[in-house]
Amino acid sequence: MIRVVIAEDQQMLRGAFASLLKFETDIEVLAEASDGKQAWEAIQKHQPDVCVLDIEMPLISGLELAELIRRANLPCKIMIVTTFARPGYLKKAIDAQVDGYLLKDEPIDFLIESIRKVMKGERVVSTDLAATLFMKEENPLSEREIEMLRLTKIGMTTDDISKALYLTKGTVRNYLSSAIQKLEAESRQQAVQIADEKGWL
Repeated sequence: MIRVVIAEDQQMLRGAFASLLKFETDIEVLAEASDGKQAWEAIQKHQPDVCVLDIEMPLISGLELAELIRRANLPCKIMIVTTFARPGYLKKAIDAQVDGYLLKDEPIDFLIESIRKVMKGERVVSTDLAATLFMKEENPLSEREIEMLRLTKIGMTTDDISKALYLTKGTVRNYLSSAIQKLEAESRQQAVQIADEKGWL
């Protein structure tokens, strides 16, 4: 019996996954979670064979959860499901050593077969997702601009960054402004999001 925990913040989709998996005689759904925190608690409590994780969830994302599972040396297989075919996300999933990375619009039979395959030690990636690996864009940002966006991502203000790096506020603003222009973003927060999704931070 393959024991599974499902983490998906969309209730309808989570319910559909769980209901369809319950029809399989060799798969048992141990728990369903609507956010990353619930999922982490369920994974520690039930010690499943396979975790099916949505990539974007409240509190803890699927990728952050994958890293937590790996750091805790839990033996469960990790499958990420996503609506996004983004190279940055796939790179992070590979870095987190996930066993499966599937698009949500795959047929349910593909998900079920993928659960069985990862249990046998295989790695499964949706074809459309695998293709994004070969669509890597050249990173237009300088090292300094990347550094500014990383610090912005963790919540640092222009003032904080200037003090931490011994730069003037004007210099920090110039680097951030340059990064925003290169990424065709409307704000520093949007620039952080774009760079992060592309795997440049």
